[in-house]
Amino acid sequence: MERFTKIGQADIDFFMVLLGKEGVSIDPEAKQEYGHDYTEDLVFEPEIVLKPGTAQEVSHILAYCNENQIPVTPRGAGTGLSGGALPIFGGVCLSSEKLNRIINIDTSNFQAIVEPGVINQVFQNAVAEKGLFYPPDPASKGSCFLGGNVAHSSGGPRALKYGTTKDYILNLEVVLPNGDIIWTGANTLKYATGYHLTQLMVGSEGTLGFVTKIVTKLIPMPKHNLLMLASFADAGQACGAVAAIFQEGITPSALEFMERDAILYTMKYLQTTHPLPDTAQAQLLIEVDGNYKETLYTDCDVINTVLERFGGTDVLFAETDGEKERLWSLRRKIGEAVKAQSIYKEEDTVVPRASLPELLAGVKKIGKDFGFQSACYGHAGDGNLHINILKGNLSDEVWNNTIKEAITQIFLLCKQLGGTISGEHGIGLVQQEYMPIMFPQSQLELMRSIKKVFDPNGIMNPGKIFRQ
Repeated sequence: MERFTKIGQADIDFFMVLLGKEGVSIDPEAKQEYGHDYTEDLVFEPEIVLKPGTAQEVSHILAYCNENQIPVTPRGAGTGLSGGALPIFGGVCLSSEKLNRIINIDTSNFQAIVEPGVINQVFQNAVAEKGLFYPPDPASKGSCFLGGNVAHSSGGPRALKYGTTKDYILNLEVVLPNGDIIWTGANTLKYATGYHLTQLMVGSEGTLGFVTKIVTKLIPMPKHNLLMLASFADAGQACGAVAAIFQEGITPSALEFMERDAILYTMKYLQTTHPLPDTAQAQLLIEVDGNYKETLYTDCDVINTVLERFGGTDVLFAETDGEKERLWSLRRKIGEAVKAQSIYKEEDTVVPRASLPELLAGVKKIGKDFGFQSACYGHAGDGNLHINILKGNLSDEVWNNTIKEAITQIFLLCKQLGGTISGEHGIGLVQQEYMPIMFPQSQLELMRSIKKVFDPNGIMNPGKIFRQ
């Protein structure tokens, strides 16, 4: 982009003085590594990778880049699926990997202060040792950073009962594009003091500023959980059972949908076995949690009755922690397994949960019309269906052009059903062209105006969410 400045030796020297050699990478291997995330097979190399260790260092970097018109792409662990961390204009890749401290876990107020480079599961384990619970748990929780979770308002299986990342962020320390360091709110459960900048930052995909500290809400750790696996000969019936469970007054802590092909790909990828009957076209993985086992067993009895009503068979209970972990491991590895199977595009659709059967049926019809195979899975309890469109034997011409029309049809269906085009993966690079499906031009202009207030020179993660 012509308005951006290429990095020269003077810029490299500035960053070397600020961060030292260990905080600056310009070698080809580093640029290759930081030039991709988990989004398809896309690669856009940065000109330089910077690894600050303090908010003050981030402030100096952004102030310098802002003054010199150098684009900056914030990066967490690189596990994103929408291209949000791809430095498409080169410039600086600004990594949060050294900002990785758990600063404080406050057991009196059920809060914690962490830096953005803390791994989600590391944080979950740390608070669990104190009897506390941080529910947001993306499939990549073993490697993804909390800063990236904030950037995308990530969810995960337990979002249907406990909410997504946005529901657990109380306050943020943010470095603005001009280098100013601000706190966006207060460390309180209630907040009605002007515009809620904290919630504006959550889900903004690094386009408004760089988060350097996160204040999270925590809750007590549930004492028990039970896990069920049910098989269905009809995938639509499996989806139909989802809303019916809630209509019985039960809110599971997780309710996951897995289509047969997705399970088979993952069994092959993990080289493992899994209880999948020959007649099963889909399975539901259902977890309930709480403090009283008797109540949970009663809930499971009610759930089982619903499952039978919708054709659910071969209902299994995970008897041990090891069995639970094996079932969850398969579910969490589906995305990686599909990627290993074929070049693919993953669409992160979400609709009201009762509309899930109609969404699945519509996706399969669109696939038939356009000649593609799909493997579907996702967080059925909150209507979030991950649609993996496989390239398979499709020609490059069809894959690069015709499939876009198919994706458009899927997104139009989502909107028609009262849903939207991304539930937890964000818009990033690959979904921005579809934003006009969801929003009129006036609303997109409003978003662009907000971006311009925070980032008048447009250096922060340019080219993401919408065309600027």
